Amino acid sequence: MTQENNSNENKRQKPTLRQWISCGFWCLLYTLFIVWVGNFWWLLLLPVIFDVFITKFIPWTFWKKTQNKVVYTICSWVDAIIFALVAVYFINLYLFQNYQIPSSSLEKTLLVGDYLYVSKVAYGPRIPNTPLSLPLMQNTIPGTTKNSYIEKPQWPYRRLKGLHDVQRNDIVVFNFPAGDSVPQNVSNPDYYTLSFYASFNNMPVRSDSVMSYEEYCQRLSMGRCIIANQEGQMGKLIWRPVDRRENYVKRCIGLPGETLEIRNDIVYINGKPLEEPEHLQYSYYVETDGTAFSADVLKRLDIRGDESYKVESIDFLSYMNIGCDTMGNPRGSVYRLSLTKETLKVVEGLPFVKKVVRETAVPDNYATIYPLAYSQVWNIHNYGPLYIPKKGESIELTEDNIIRYERIITAYEGNTLSYKNGKAYVNGQLATSYTFQMDYYWMMGDNRDNSADSRMWGFVPEDHIVGRPVFVFFSVDKEHGGIRWNRIFKSGKR
Repeated sequence: MTQENNSNENKRQKPTLRQWISCGFWCLLYTLFIVWVGNFWWLLLLPVIFDVFITKFIPWTFWKKTQNKVVYTICSWVDAIIFALVAVYFINLYLFQNYQIPSSSLEKTLLVGDYLYVSKVAYGPRIPNTPLSLPLMQNTIPGTTKNSYIEKPQWPYRRLKGLHDVQRNDIVVFNFPAGDSVPQNVSNPDYYTLSFYASFNNMPVRSDSVMSYEEYCQRLSMGRCIIANQEGQMGKLIWRPVDRRENYVKRCIGLPGETLEIRNDIVYINGKPLEEPEHLQYSYYVETDGTAFSADVLKRLDIRGDESYKVESIDFLSYMNIGCDTMGNPRGSVYRLSLTKETLKVVEGLPFVKKVVRETAVPDNYATIYPLAYSQVWNIHNYGPLYIPKKGESIELTEDNIIRYERIITAYEGNTLSYKNGKAYVNGQLATSYTFQMDYYWMMGDNRDNSADSRMWGFVPEDHIVGRPVFVFFSVDKEHGGIRWNRIFKSGKR
C-alpha cells in the first residue's frame, strides 16, 4: 500500500505539459529581456525559473502544506504582497506609470491635482538605469532622505521601439535634465543655477553681453564652493541617475535638428511662427480702482489663487507704467494675473479695471536662462536663435558653441571638455567639431510666464523621455476642495 502511495505521489510530481510550456515561455521572455539589457550575467538566474516550474528542489510554496492557520494566513499575505509589488514594478517600468500634476505650468490644459495615466509604450519603454529600486518611489523613501534605489548596477540607456516618435505639441513626461546633482534640502532652483547666482556677490555682472567660457566656469566653481560651505542649510549634495531624477511634464515645442527662436513671446521654428496652443496663458498686470480681485471673481474667471497676487513694489509699478501717477505715487491696486486670450478680454471689460499691461522682462532681474552665460542678453520673452541637436549631426567647437552645448557634451553624453587658448579638447584630444550621440527636444509650458522649462534649463535628451500622458484618471481640486468629476477620463495628450 505504501509503495502504491509513493508511486502515485511520484506520478503527481511529474511535470505536466502546461508546466513545461509555462517554463519555456518565462525562460524565453527572461532571456530576451537580458539580451536587450546586455548584462548576460543575469542568465545565471535561469535555473531558478526552471526550478520554480519543473524540478522544484526549493520548496517555494512550503507554507501551503502547513496546518498552522496563523502561519498560513501570514504567508498568504506575504506571497500576495510580493507578487503585487513585483507586478507593479514591471508594469510601472515598461507599460504605464501614474503621475500627478504638481504645478500650474500647463494650467488650463492639465490642472494641478490631475492624476495622469502615462503610457511608456508610446515612445518605447526604457530599461531602468537603476534596476534595484523600490516600486512606486521615484528617488527617496517617503518621510526620509534615504534613496529608494541602489546605485549599482547601472545599466546603459536602451529603449524598445515605441508606437511613434515624440511629435511637436505632444505633452511629454520626462526626467528633469538638470536634476542630476541636488542639494538634499533645495530642489528648486537647480544646483547649477544656484551655483551660478551664488557667485554674483563676489563677481560683478555685465548686463549687456554673453560671458566668456572662462568667466562662466569661474562663476560655477566659485558658486559651488559657496554652496559647499552652506551644507548645513542646503543639505548634502547628492547625485541621481537619469531614471531617478524628478518627473516633469511639459509640451514639446522643438524637435531634433530644428532652430528655435522666441521673439516677443512668439515661438519661431526654422524662422516660421508656431501656432499657439489652445489654452496658452501669459501674465498681465491689472490696475483696478481699488477694488480687489476676490476669491469669487477669480473662481468665475477660472484663475487659481497661485496664479494671482497683489503687487506692492512702487519701483516695479513705476517701471511698468501702471498703478502710479506722474509723481510716482500709488493709485488704485495692481494685481498680477495669468490670463488666456479669452479671460484677458473678460478682465479688460470689468467695470473696476482701469488698465492692463503685459508683463515684460525687467532689467537686471537675473532670471534663470539657458545657457547661464546668456542670462544677461536673452530672456523668456526674447530668446535665441538656438539649434536643437540631432543624433549624428555635428557642430563646430567655437567658444560660443561650447557655451551652448557644454552640458550636452559632458553631462548627457559623458565626455570631458576643456577650452584653452581658443582650442577645444574633448576627452583630452584636440577637437574642432563634435557629433551628437542622441536626439534632443525643447519643452515649454502653456502657462508661459509661470513655467520652469527649457528656456531655464535647456534641452531634454532622448534618454530622459519617460512617456506620454493618455488620460486623466482622477482629479482633485486642491484649492477649493472636492473631486473634479468632469475631468476624469479627459484626454491628456493635447
